[in-house]
Amino acid sequence: MAVVLVVVPALWSPTRHLVTLVHEAGHAVVALLTGRRLNGIRLHSDTSGLTVSSGKPRGPGMIATAAAGYLAPALLGLVSVVLVQRGLTDWALYAGVATLGLMLAFIRNWFGLLVVVLAGVAVGLLIWRSPERVQDFAALTFAWFLLIAAPRTSFDLWTHRRRARTRTTDADVLARLTVLPAAVWNVVFILLTTGALAAAVRLVGLPDVLA
Repeated sequence: MAVVLVVVPALWSPTRHLVTLVHEAGHAVVALLTGRRLNGIRLHSDTSGLTVSSGKPRGPGMIATAAAGYLAPALLGLVSVVLVQRGLTDWALYAGVATLGLMLAFIRNWFGLLVVVLAGVAVGLLIWRSPERVQDFAALTFAWFLLIAAPRTSFDLWTHRRRARTRTTDADVLARLTVLPAAVWNVVFILLTTGALAAAVRLVGLPDVLA
C-alpha cells in the first residue's frame, strides 16, 4: 500500500502534502533544538513549504536546520517502524500528535492550517477510536510510505534542480553555508534516505518474508 501511495501519480499528488508536512516539521524541530527562534511555517497547495527561523545566519545550528527537511521523513519512518515492531505504536501516535500541535502553533497560512488539522483529526481518530490492530496497520503504512517517499523526493530534488536551475532549495542553502556544493548535498540526501529504507527492510526481515 505504501508503494502504491508513492508510485501512482493520482495518489502521490495528495499524499505528497504529508511528506511536505513532515519535511517542514523537521526544519522546525531542529531549529528549536539548536536554539533558533521559530517564526512560522507555511504549507502550500503545490506541495511546497517554507519554515522561517531566526538566529545566527551561519554555523552548526543553521546547517542542521537546513539539512533536517529532506532527512526528517526517512528518520520518522524508521523510528516508527522500530516502535511498532517493539509494540510501542501508541508512542509513535502520541509523538505525531505532539508534533502536529507544535506545528499548529506556528502555521501561518490557511492551507497549511487545513493540512495540519486534517492530519491531527486522522491521528486522533486512530488513537481514541481505533482498535490496536488498526493502529498498527495505519502506523506501519505511514512509516513505510515515508521511508519510500523520502528517497523519491530526494531524487525529485535532483531532477528539479537540473531542469529549473533554481538556487533556493535546501541543498543550495547548505551549499552557501558550507564548502560542499549543492549537488553533493543532494547526493547525501539520496544516500541517507535510501540507507534508512534499507535499514528498515533489514530490521523487519522483508527479504526472508519474500523468500
